[in-house]
Amino acid sequence: MDIEGIGAVVTGGGSGLGEATARDLAARGAKVAIFDFNLEAAERIARDIGGLAVRADVSDERMVGEGFDAFAEWHGSAPRILINCAGIGTAARIVNREGELSIESFRRTLAVNLTGSFICLATAARAMQALEPLGADNERGVIINTSSVAWQDGQIGQAAYSASKGGIASMTLPAARELARAGIRVMAIAPGMFDTAMVEGLPREAQESIAATIPFPSRFGDPEDYASLAAEIIRNPMLNGTVIRLDGAVRLPPK
Repeated sequence: MDIEGIGAVVTGGGSGLGEATARDLAARGAKVAIFDFNLEAAERIARDIGGLAVRADVSDERMVGEGFDAFAEWHGSAPRILINCAGIGTAARIVNREGELSIESFRRTLAVNLTGSFICLATAARAMQALEPLGADNERGVIINTSSVAWQDGQIGQAAYSASKGGIASMTLPAARELARAGIRVMAIAPGMFDTAMVEGLPREAQESIAATIPFPSRFGDPEDYASLAAEIIRNPMLNGTVIRLDGAVRLPPK
């Protein structure tokens, strides 16, 4: 799909992977809306790229629906691209040293990361189905969700996070199969260790130690690396129904 001139929604677009993706899509000519719980951050990016800022909790179906309505009014039609980068990174043992359970943390992590991705996917798919098909393949849209290498390499303390990202990975193929009839592709990217806010909070020594475990290149991924892959997925019509690890060949240790 040609990105020039088409509409795109990027959730979690106010920072990190989402910000880089929103900027990249806009540079390629897309009309981009940034959905983010932090409206101030979304507005900052929107000003830079001539986009639309929408405050949205992706786990709230009403807010997501209103955001897509706002996009259609702003752009004149539904988006043809949805990239789900919104999510939370949580760490909690199943049973901590005091014997307390992490059930509420588990519920919240799945609500934002997994259910939130599904809500945005479903809302986008409904809107995309009404669009006119494009090109020889009669394509209507592309949806990219963000999983994580923790889907397969979950560490101690990542039971909730890994479950949420594993759910995203697992729904990729059935969603792609179902939405194929409408000409909508569904993909997932599973990033490894990337230079985002979660990494920036670590001491420099810890960052260097973690980066050294990445076979090649031995560095954290740049958010632009994610954005570049997202653009290639949009461009290449044969990329559908699968999860791509973007990780420099890293495999996470138990802790």
